Amino acid sequence: MNITKEQIDELNAVVKVAITKDDYKEKVENILKDYRKKADIPGFRKGQVPMGLIQKQYGKAVLVDEVNKLLQDNLNKYLTEEKLDVLGNPLPKQQDNFNWDADELDFEFELGLAPSFDVAIKSKKAITHYVIVADDKMIDEQVERIQKQYGKLISKEEVSKKDEVSGVFTNEAEEINNKTTLELDKLKSKKAIDSLVGKKVGDVITLKTKGLFKEDHTLTSALGIDAEKSKDLNVEVTFTIEEINEREPAALDQELFDKLFGKDAVTSVEELKAKIKEDSEKQFEQQSDQKLLNDVTEHFIENTKFELPAEFLKKWIQTTGEKPLTEDEASEEYTKSEKGLRYQLIEGKIITENNLQVQIDELKEFAKGFIKTQMAQFGQLNPAEEELENIAGRVLSNQDEVKRLSEQLMSQKLITLYKEKANLKTKEVTYENFVKEVYG
Repeated sequence: MNITKEQIDELNAVVKVAITKDDYKEKVENILKDYRKKADIPGFRKGQVPMGLIQKQYGKAVLVDEVNKLLQDNLNKYLTEEKLDVLGNPLPKQQDNFNWDADELDFEFELGLAPSFDVAIKSKKAITHYVIVADDKMIDEQVERIQKQYGKLISKEEVSKKDEVSGVFTNEAEEINNKTTLELDKLKSKKAIDSLVGKKVGDVITLKTKGLFKEDHTLTSALGIDAEKSKDLNVEVTFTIEEINEREPAALDQELFDKLFGKDAVTSVEELKAKIKEDSEKQFEQQSDQKLLNDVTEHFIENTKFELPAEFLKKWIQTTGEKPLTEDEASEEYTKSEKGLRYQLIEGKIITENNLQVQIDELKEFAKGFIKTQMAQFGQLNPAEEELENIAGRVLSNQDEVKRLSEQLMSQKLITLYKEKANLKTKEVTYENFVKEVYG
């Protein structure tokens, strides 16, 4: 077997593979002999079928199969040994009237080669790195929510603006029949609030769904319908009052602090607020980091210039999917995926040049941290190390989970790298202003 490469240009090449009979003859003959032993053909005893008949029936299929195996194995080996950085997979060139009986079988494969380029992590223009802080307003609102959540319910006879009203929403035409609890301070419609105030258990009120709540997503859970249906829902629903309660805020005392954070972890209102600030800003850091990663990614894509073997990639897209695409469809698909492909190449170069790796030990620790956070959400604040080890072991036995966690860990490593080496300007903002500035 002989493999050679013809360089077309910097981004395209053709690999030629010449296979002689000596490369596959012995293997094909052994397979056909094995077929002969097992063949069950009418008119012949098992194992006594003439080899000529076996050759006629199976020879071409076995030959093609073995040659394809040879091509795949040796082509991959060649690409690895020659350190050719290819995009997509080698594409076989169309050969009309190919003669499988020839003494030498010649094949050609088109290659799309990865471009050569440099990545400058430190840009001339500074990239904004948002640091989200929890301001006094947010902390006070969180304290109020905690007091409300752990407060005591006091039954009422009449609805007032500060009450919680339990009841059933119904609308026969829209198939709505859902029991829920309304907090009047979450209602947006003044008309709806006025129609509820003063009402008693058993009263039935008609409300309009459009603009009923301050936050649109609340309508989904209140009516027991899916988000898509609630999005543009504009109908009247009846609400039958079943229970009226006023929630008396919980006292900010040691009993509440211990319930929230464990024995004596927090001992004053000042420490409570400091803990809320710390925990909130830790959560905000994830959003800030994601924004930074997105902005740095966009910067690299816009400022790292290189050509791609576009025509090869379009052809590859056209032929390698579940179903063949037309040229126009492949071109459209390439346009959609080009930006992502560019960043994959840029990210790969950054990872290689900065020797960023995901080791199995740190992946396990990362998985344990992820598991610990999930367990905390269900009140398990201090799981045993042995339990974490066992769960992490089960998670990492799933290859899909390994891939997902590895990608998350690599993203963290990239964010750390950018914080160290990129040209960043820090901007402190409240969460409210962050949302306004980033999402509009």
